[in-house]
Amino acid sequence: MKKYILLLLTFLFPIGIFAQFNQYPRDGQGQVSGGLGLNWINGTPYYTFHFTPEVSFANFGVGLDLRLDVDQQGNLRKEDFNEFSDYLSIIRYVRYGVKHDPVFIKLGALDYYTLGHGSIMYLYNNSPSIDNRKIGLVMDIDFGKFGFESIYSRFAEAGVVGFRGYFRPLQFSEAGLIPIIGGMEVGASYAGDFDSNAGILNGTYDPIQNQFNVTQDHGAINIIGLDVGFPIVRTGIFNTTVYADFTKIINFGGGIATGVIMDFNTLGLVSASAKLERRFNGKQYIASYFNSFYEIERFNANPFRSKIMELDTLNHPDNGYYGELTVNVANLFSVLGSYQRLDKTPNSGILHLGTSIEPEGTPFVLRAGYDKIGMGSESEIFKLDDKSYLYSAVGYKPIPYIIVSMYYIWTFAPVRNANDDIIGYNPQKRIEPRVEFVFPLNFGP
Repeated sequence: MKKYILLLLTFLFPIGIFAQFNQYPRDGQGQVSGGLGLNWINGTPYYTFHFTPEVSFANFGVGLDLRLDVDQQGNLRKEDFNEFSDYLSIIRYVRYGVKHDPVFIKLGALDYYTLGHGSIMYLYNNSPSIDNRKIGLVMDIDFGKFGFESIYSRFAEAGVVGFRGYFRPLQFSEAGLIPIIGGMEVGASYAGDFDSNAGILNGTYDPIQNQFNVTQDHGAINIIGLDVGFPIVRTGIFNTTVYADFTKIINFGGGIATGVIMDFNTLGLVSASAKLERRFNGKQYIASYFNSFYEIERFNANPFRSKIMELDTLNHPDNGYYGELTVNVANLFSVLGSYQRLDKTPNSGILHLGTSIEPEGTPFVLRAGYDKIGMGSESEIFKLDDKSYLYSAVGYKPIPYIIVSMYYIWTFAPVRNANDDIIGYNPQKRIEPRVEFVFPLNFGP
């Protein structure tokens, strides 16, 4: 029953953790925040301290995230700082601009990154586990007539990389003034995973030695793609783009996606974006291979499963639909939802939800987000398992600058072998009542 209530909150309320809403401080503003609380991690209590300052100057922004969990004996929880990346992850982000600006650069946690139209990489998250946070880099630059998007998922070790270059060929001539075709955009993409576990197709787990013995390894994953888009309508209020993508997973299959993107904006009061896509998937092909769950899906030793094994066993082509809707009302309420379903393949449902309600001047803060993969039916939305990620927070301000909050997080904890290498993830439940202070900063005149 608790799971149903918590998921109901997800649909009705919530999210600051989901970066696609770009909820950064405004120019010349910021905040110093922190808090104390109790944190039950899989039933074990810890005293918790948070310190999360955040500031913005012009297009620049910096956010820190220091988190300490202390057990009842006064010992720091070892998973919080057991590898070098844990210390680097105190820098939550350093950024210039936001996604879709002419220049967008971000160093830190990459919360949900999409490359192009998303046929190769859609809402990829480099740190789905609080206990295994990574530092990565994204850099997108649009020069007008051409540009690129890029991602490097984690420093100090091999991982996911991606690049998309694009150009608008008719913009180099007077033909660029022709409606529709004048704004045509052509792109080429590459993404790959060079993690040592990315290509494991088979093997056995030795519980005595706590080791996984690989018997079949494909090696690195490499995916290429071509895309073309046409802006059908371009006005100050309504924009529409139609597009087509071709994607090929090297040594496996390929697919084609065609779709339409519609954007609506009424002078900043209400903005909305909708996307509808039809996917034509060949055998041994998975659309949006690098998704929000990829770091979890990549490899699990016990029981053995891997993303590439799933890819290798898809012996029949199957088409499907994908839909997405984002709505923002005067920066007071934001909601995003997306869903994929294939025509014939069971357990192909993929859901992403996020919402945030925290209007200025009110005493309430309501945030939440939810990801679910592998759904066989819509009734499985209400089941938290190893294919679910949930974040929800409800806060109340009894006095200015103080928030009393309750957090519920269904996330993942890394499983390590005898050499301290990560060989999978298990679900992890966190329940955290917290008292926080939030002190706003203003650097303007």
